Amino acid sequence: MDETRGMSLDEMMFFEGKRAAFSLYEALRSAVLTQIGAQRIEARKTQISFKNDHLFAAVSFLPVRRAAERPPVFITLTFGLGYRLDSPRVDAAVEARPGRWTHHVLIGDAAQIDAELLGWIAESARDVTARVSRSR
Repeated sequence: MDETRGMSLDEMMFFEGKRAAFSLYEALRSAVLTQIGAQRIEARKTQISFKNDHLFAAVSFLPVRRAAERPPVFITLTFGLGYRLDSPRVDAAVEARPGRWTHHVLIGDAAQIDAELLGWIAESARDVTARVSRSR
């Protein structure tokens, strides 16, 4: 089976120079598409965004830990919630605006892409849709 089926050239090119991290992205992408859904995936220079009507998660190489604490191969998952998530898995959380927290989780192993992580991503997708609906 071709693991890159449906993947854009821009997504694949995002990993140029960091090919070892591509398998982590493939695992995350597959899980997000099959378990949460995303209408669009947009790859830019600094991140790959998962979107429905609006962005709900992104993948980057943001170094949210000190170099000595990072695994040699990693991706950083970013998602937003209406509250600060209290978990040792969250490497950084910032209140981007009142009541809107941006969370960064470093992923160094595909086993970390589990039900808990996917639950946070699904909640982010639901939250952004509900928030936008309320503002209209």
